[in-house]
Amino acid sequence: MPVEIKMPALSPTMEEGTLAKWLVKEGDTVKSGDLMAEIETDKATMEFEAVDEGVIGKILVAEGTDNVKVGTVIATLIAEGESADAAPAPKAAPAAAPVAAPAPVAAKPAPTPAAPAPKAESGDRVKASPLARRIAAEKSIDLAALTGSGPNGRIVKADVDGAKAGAAPTPKAVEAAAPSAVSVAVAPAKPAAIPEIPHTAEKLSNVRKTIARRLTESKQTVPHIYLTVDIRLDALLKLRGELNKGLEPRGVKLSVNDLLIKALAASLIQVPKCNVMFTPDQLISFSRADISVAVSTPTGLITPIIAGADSKGVAAISTEMKDLAARARDGKLKPEEYQGGTASLSNMGMYGIKQFEAVINPPQGMIMAIGAGEKRPYVIDDALGVATVMSATGSFDHRAIDGADGAQLMQVFKTLVEAPLSMLA
Repeated sequence: MPVEIKMPALSPTMEEGTLAKWLVKEGDTVKSGDLMAEIETDKATMEFEAVDEGVIGKILVAEGTDNVKVGTVIATLIAEGESADAAPAPKAAPAAAPVAAPAPVAAKPAPTPAAPAPKAESGDRVKASPLARRIAAEKSIDLAALTGSGPNGRIVKADVDGAKAGAAPTPKAVEAAAPSAVSVAVAPAKPAAIPEIPHTAEKLSNVRKTIARRLTESKQTVPHIYLTVDIRLDALLKLRGELNKGLEPRGVKLSVNDLLIKALAASLIQVPKCNVMFTPDQLISFSRADISVAVSTPTGLITPIIAGADSKGVAAISTEMKDLAARARDGKLKPEEYQGGTASLSNMGMYGIKQFEAVINPPQGMIMAIGAGEKRPYVIDDALGVATVMSATGSFDHRAIDGADGAQLMQVFKTLVEAPLSMLA
């Protein structure tokens, strides 16, 4: 019997992905561990390995296909000598959209619903699980328009997930859309928002879509508070030079960013009220500092994590950061290497940016934005002199971190950078 090869879940949060490239073709023999395809998730392009041994019978999903649901049959594996025609290719295709299938049926009766929405435990309250209510609120889905599949007609997560493609619009939504139906039918193919200027259009990658969604969510739902300090870098630069001389035989070369990662991690341990995460009903406090570091890649921004940076030496941080950054640019990071983190650091000093305010990476509670180190007039021992100074701006989630606590973190960070031996002790 043919073995179905299904779209894998390559990360805990993956629901769908893009089948970027097939590395095998029909008729190829594969064994366990062989690379079969490259799959683009919401954060990286990852390789998909064969689990079983056999011959590729039929490829059911072409490379370049977007929005392939996890669990969709993408190919079949047959035994040596077995006919590929026996593979259940025609039956596999509908599995690609199990959620979307009910959409046309639910959409037609929407103007005059055949059955009332499940009413409730009391009065007009709709029966729905707390998780279903939260997802519905996030996706602006009207629970009153859904039919529950849970006990006693209760709306559950699967019902809300099934409505995300517009399977159950509210009567009001349908009425609002109805007057524009004709105009939509005759609308020009080219969106009116694009000016008549020569241009090119590039399809959004899953990574870019995720960046757009998460940053929009952060700015819309997280109340940011920004705190900036100017930090003298001369002592840090001197220490870096001395450390690099000693580390040269080991092939390690520290960057300023490596030392700043260590400084932020140490600051979070000293000011634990900033090493937190906000949830609707809990404030999570972390006992170690995992620093997400912003890295620019060809497909967009990604934040690989230095786990336990507070307890690691700067040489270890430097070596790990170089490896993570290289694999991030190649799209080879594992999910656990970029998902999580307790706080973030974003450094744009190499571009000559003096100061900026970074967007918090939810669900983290803060991010540190680092500007360029530059020669500035600076008061040293009550006398005006010249020093190498950088501006650092902390963005804090004001739901979880009070302004005074954020200010204390910035003060500790400044102290550690200006007296860097203290953070290496």
